[in-house]
Amino acid sequence: MNVHGPRSSTGTADASTDVSDPVRTSPTPPERPAPSAQAAQARRLRLRRRVLVNLTRIIVLAVFIGLWQVLASTGAIDKFYSGEPSGVCSKLWSWMQHGTSQGSLADQVWVTLQETLMGFGIGVILGVIFGVLLGRLRFLADVFAPYIKTLNSIPRILLGSVFAIWFGLGISSKVTLAAVLVFFGVFFNAFQGAREVDRNLLANARILGAGNTKVTLQVVVPSALSWITTSLHVAFGFAVTGAIVGELLGAQQGLGLLIFQAQANFDPNGVYAGLVITAAFALAAEGLITLLERRLLRWQPRPQRSGTGA
Repeated sequence: MNVHGPRSSTGTADASTDVSDPVRTSPTPPERPAPSAQAAQARRLRLRRRVLVNLTRIIVLAVFIGLWQVLASTGAIDKFYSGEPSGVCSKLWSWMQHGTSQGSLADQVWVTLQETLMGFGIGVILGVIFGVLLGRLRFLADVFAPYIKTLNSIPRILLGSVFAIWFGLGISSKVTLAAVLVFFGVFFNAFQGAREVDRNLLANARILGAGNTKVTLQVVVPSALSWITTSLHVAFGFAVTGAIVGELLGAQQGLGLLIFQAQANFDPNGVYAGLVITAAFALAAEGLITLLERRLLRWQPRPQRSGTGA
């Protein structure tokens, strides 16, 4: 009995079926790095990419500011209209050292920040409540659809003048305008998120005995969170816009008033200085919203990346 397997037609033993040579029949697979080493390498690649991205951002900003300064210093652009970065820095330093005509710079920033945060909070809460409610109740959605579409089609910035008449030049008119601007962006996302909930999840929750309230709070709202948190990034920009525009229309304090006065005095450096401060706290708020989004959605599986460098 031949234990070395079948032979070829030529009478010689077939090497591919020779079980007496374990090295040939079961080739050793190539060595792969341990999972911990792969994870460490992926972390290094991500860190390297993050550093590269941030460094490129700084370079782009530096090139833009440098080019602006050179063009203004050489007279290629008129400083009377465009200002210059050194003038913007001087204006910011003057505001920090000597304050503004309405008080300290910190007071102006605080007033605008208050209006922005209050309008943002009210708009988000109302947008989520009404969005989820109308997303769950089709009858109410059909009833209110024409009203919401009509209100959304109105240029809402124009409502700032109406709110100034209704609530005066205090903080209320700015908060109301910011809340109205925020509301619609959050509302439509929450509404769509509530409509996109997996029907199988809803059916399973009902089979397990969950009522309408539990289904809404424990299934619909968590499922719509990704839609809602996505809208927050845009909504905060709307809140800043509402606060600044409300102050431009009439205010006693705030960054919008500083910008308006600088514009009235033909001071472009003052206008850009106000915009720089506004952009700074908007950028800080964007970072906080991103952290909040990661916190709220950490239970969701992350999408698979095509590569570590992606």
